[in-house]
Amino acid sequence: MEVRREVLGNAYVDRAEASRTPLTDEFQDLITRYAWGEIWTRSGLDRRTRSCISVAMLVALNRNEELAAHIRGALRNGVTEDELKEVLLQTTIYCGVPAANSAFGVAARVLAEAR
Repeated sequence: MEVRREVLGNAYVDRAEASRTPLTDEFQDLITRYAWGEIWTRSGLDRRTRSCISVAMLVALNRNEELAAHIRGALRNGVTEDELKEVLLQTTIYCGVPAANSAFGVAARVLAEAR
C-alpha cells in the first residue's frame, strides 16, 4: 500500500479504498498486492521508467481516468513535463493520433491542476 500511495497519492488511494464493496474487495486487494506490492517494487526498473511505461500503455488502451492518475504519479516519480511530452509523442506514432489527442488533453488538465 505504501508504494501505491507514494505513486498515486493518498486521495486517489483513499477513494479507491472507500469505494470497496463485497464485489470489489478482493479485486482491490489483488491490485495492492500484485501491482503495487510485487511489480512496482521490483528492482529491474526505477519508478520513473515504470511510470513512463504505464502512461504509454494507458494511452494505447484509451483508459483516460487511469491515465490521469498515472500522469500524476509520473510527476511524483520525477518525470518532467518535457519527458511526459516525449512519451505522448511516442504514443502518437504507435497508438494513433486520436488516442494521443485524448491523452494530450488529459495531460494538459493534470499539469494545469499541478501548477
